[in-house]
Amino acid sequence: MSDEILVKVEDLDRYYGRRAAVCGLSFELAKGEVLGFLGPNGAGKTTTMQMLSGNLSPTAGSIEINGIDLLDLPKDAKRAIGYLPEQPPVYMELRVDEYLDYCARLNRVPRSKIRAAREDAKARCGLADVGRRLIGNLSKGYRQRVGIAQAIVHMPPVVILDEPTVGLDPIQIREIRALIAELGEAHSVILSSHILPEIQAVCSRVQIIHQGRLVLSDTIEGLGERMQSESLIVGARSLPNLDMIAAIPDVARVEAIDAHRVRVFHASDANPTEYIARCAVDGGWGLTELTPEHKSLEEIFVDLTQTESNDAKDAA
Repeated sequence: MSDEILVKVEDLDRYYGRRAAVCGLSFELAKGEVLGFLGPNGAGKTTTMQMLSGNLSPTAGSIEINGIDLLDLPKDAKRAIGYLPEQPPVYMELRVDEYLDYCARLNRVPRSKIRAAREDAKARCGLADVGRRLIGNLSKGYRQRVGIAQAIVHMPPVVILDEPTVGLDPIQIREIRALIAELGEAHSVILSSHILPEIQAVCSRVQIIHQGRLVLSDTIEGLGERMQSESLIVGARSLPNLDMIAAIPDVARVEAIDAHRVRVFHASDANPTEYIARCAVDGGWGLTELTPEHKSLEEIFVDLTQTESNDAKDAA
């Protein structure tokens, strides 16, 4: 990853009448990063993607693409963007080569370089063998590849992909994920999705937007730390009573799961695993399980969005 900032968003707002679709959104994206953009339906993801791609004007705020102000110099900034909307903008009656040549011309690729640009985009997207085929005769997965190819045919520094795997089968999804990861090596990629495993699989950073506001911005490594839960599962052939376990240092509370298993809660900055193991050996519990629990990205997502919704209701 480079220190070169290719996307800079500051205090971005978009209102429809009095309703805020996006409010106060700010973030930066460096070259070589793949940013996962998450949010429930109606959170403002697509509105944000449309503003970042220059297809929708913000009510307030600024967007810089590759150091160029998107509002002041839209044509120059858009040359640095490759955009795949949720519905790929492909022409079914054209052959793959014809369509990519057309997209290259639209993106002002010099005539002498169009063929090389097209062949490079095809090679990177796994389309080398389908150049002469009609797009309408391709599978949905291949049409999605064509959509990504048109987004990168002019080698833009920034690639924006809005729900790129919607409607694909599991094999096609894996192929598109691998392609996105490869794109992240040479571009800055913004990936909008509601498929949480997809974000974890290909992104280096994740942002969660809810009700138009950014509620989480973190690296995948930082997210992994957030996913460390504050509880342990303890199993033994002969467990002591709950009060004895609760008296172990750093244990906050204990709840029974069944006759041989309990869930032990602790503070986020403490870990009583070693104490529990020592007590189990000294007390002859017959320890059979001592497992840290982990939060899933889905649980973090739900926690954040529900908390924000509840806070909004309280404020109202």
